Amino acid sequence: MLKSILSSLFVIVAFLLQAQTYYVFVGAYVPNAADQGINVYVLDANTGQLQHKSLCPNQLNPSYLNISPNGKYLYAATEARVPKGGSVSSYVFDSISGKLTFINKQISGGENPVYVSVHKSGQWVVNANYSEASVSAYSVNANGSLNPPSQVLQYTEGSKVVQDRQAIAHTHSCVFSPKYDQVIVPDLGADKLRIFNFDPKAKEPLSPANPDGQASPAGSGPRHFAFHPNQKFAYCIEEMSGTVSAYRYKKGKLSSIQNIPAHPQEITTGFSGADIHASPDGRFLYASNRGNENNIAIYAIHPGKGTLTNVGYQTTFGNHPRNFTLDPTGKFLLVANMLSNSIVVFKRDVQTGLLSKVSMLEGILSPSCLKVRAYQN
Repeated sequence: MLKSILSSLFVIVAFLLQAQTYYVFVGAYVPNAADQGINVYVLDANTGQLQHKSLCPNQLNPSYLNISPNGKYLYAATEARVPKGGSVSSYVFDSISGKLTFINKQISGGENPVYVSVHKSGQWVVNANYSEASVSAYSVNANGSLNPPSQVLQYTEGSKVVQDRQAIAHTHSCVFSPKYDQVIVPDLGADKLRIFNFDPKAKEPLSPANPDGQASPAGSGPRHFAFHPNQKFAYCIEEMSGTVSAYRYKKGKLSSIQNIPAHPQEITTGFSGADIHASPDGRFLYASNRGNENNIAIYAIHPGKGTLTNVGYQTTFGNHPRNFTLDPTGKFLLVANMLSNSIVVFKRDVQTGLLSKVSMLEGILSPSCLKVRAYQN
């Protein structure tokens, strides 16, 4: 009887997987917009192979991407590398044809927008600018287009611990809290996790929380941030010190519980932490290292304490893993090797957390961001 039930469940799961298409959106650094844009691939949910589906061309440096909750719209941080020239762009996605179409763009409030996040309502987009250390909020129209920024909050003072990198503030990402009532903003230049309250009904939705942040280790350079699926813990990859900090998150406040190396003991210089994500099952945390390493650090997460134990490192088979992501099921982990122009897909062992390469695409110009979403056929 049990065997029959399990067999039936397997058939149902297999059918559901076949009934979905897993699209992969690839942002990139393409300073000559005529070269490329945003590429769209299909991820085979069984094999991990990637097949090219479409290209939204002539997009300048769509370096970081995010998707609306309904999957219909995509937003990109588009760097210009000229003063006040950065922008945030919006696109509409047709999941039947697999085509992405540009809608409009608005100024970002800086030259180096590096991160965008979308509110659960789909009615707000938040952006972080690195060079000017500012955070911008945009209201979204019914057709997915962006209005001019409703708010731009700018910061100047850096920690000055590492003078050439921290003379001024550098906001590097902006992540909504699990309830979407706050935004966490790692500031690499200030060694601080800035915390903003977010009111989606307000014309200017962002306001500094009280207290307005959590200090990071001196000279660490906090970069990217991820919440645990249980919403009780959170993790930050620190670019300059090659470390990961673990936090408890309670009543809108962060409290430090651990700081752990993201690199093997034999690596002593050249740290360049980049991206960080927890697995959907909440059992493992992954962090990417560029610089002298080019690997993914793998940690087991203590279910009750949220603390981390390193269980291994996985080479990314490329150079400069600026960004990576996991598919919604947690079966695959995909890495963008920006300086070696490749995307590598790993299968994830759900019991050990370890990774094994299943496919690799080469010749993709400077991939910098990957987003995966399942769409019903």
